[in-house]
Amino acid sequence: MNIIAKKNWYFLISLLVIIPGIVSLFLWGLNLSIDFTPGSKLTFSIANKNDQAKIENILKSENVKISNVEVSENLVSYRTVSIDQNKNNKILEKLGNDIREEEFETIGPVIGRETTENAIKALLIASFLIVLYITFSFRSVPKPASSLRFGICAIVALVHDALVVVGVFSILGHFWGVQIDSLFVTALLTIIGFSVHDTIVVFDRIRENLIKMGSSDFPNVVNESILQTLVRSLRTSLTVILVLVALLLFGGESIRWFIVALLVGITSGTYSSIFNAAPLLVLWQEWKEKKQ
Repeated sequence: MNIIAKKNWYFLISLLVIIPGIVSLFLWGLNLSIDFTPGSKLTFSIANKNDQAKIENILKSENVKISNVEVSENLVSYRTVSIDQNKNNKILEKLGNDIREEEFETIGPVIGRETTENAIKALLIASFLIVLYITFSFRSVPKPASSLRFGICAIVALVHDALVVVGVFSILGHFWGVQIDSLFVTALLTIIGFSVHDTIVVFDRIRENLIKMGSSDFPNVVNESILQTLVRSLRTSLTVILVLVALLLFGGESIRWFIVALLVGITSGTYSSIFNAAPLLVLWQEWKEKKQ
């Protein structure tokens, strides 16, 4: 099996997966939850559809604009414009004792902006530290490879995985109202860690084989390294995916989309570690040789 010989096909598959998500991001963006944008979240216990209709009529009578509705079992949650405690009390008075409010949360513009900035900083710092770590760890890799190339190729694979997940959730947010919350950022950081783990396993085998086999046929060394680690990578990922599927089925509503993000990201991370990161090393080396 010659993966490197077909590397352009694997790159094309990645592009075909990423492009719809990028288009969705440009057209519709992300459906951000109250964690990132100012607004209020009101959650009520309901017995039937009549209770839900009553709540919505009262919110409209109080000129409270509803931007998103989530219904799960006996609960209904409304994402609205920012309202204060006094306005919330008026709504509760009109609802009476038949409908109980389970949660009332308001996020101001400053807090929402800070949360967004901190999430971006966390992702950037994590990516930067990964480049430094890989560059340092592979500093003794034999020529023609270089530790800096290993680090950059690992980050390209990470960007691939992040774009896949973010793109999928942009589409889900537009068509099914799925919101991006702080758990999504946690999922992205987890995906980054898992993807780097898989990539380093392949890269470490490349380094070992360069020492054993020499560097005269760099594409063949990389291909052999991928094949030697392929089964291990697939088994590791499959084990994690089976656990996530079980959590998705029985874990409850609150972590559903967190689990979906992990499933998409880990699947993408397994693919990118095998079919993107290592082949990129070969593509880079071929470009350098042509340039010389």
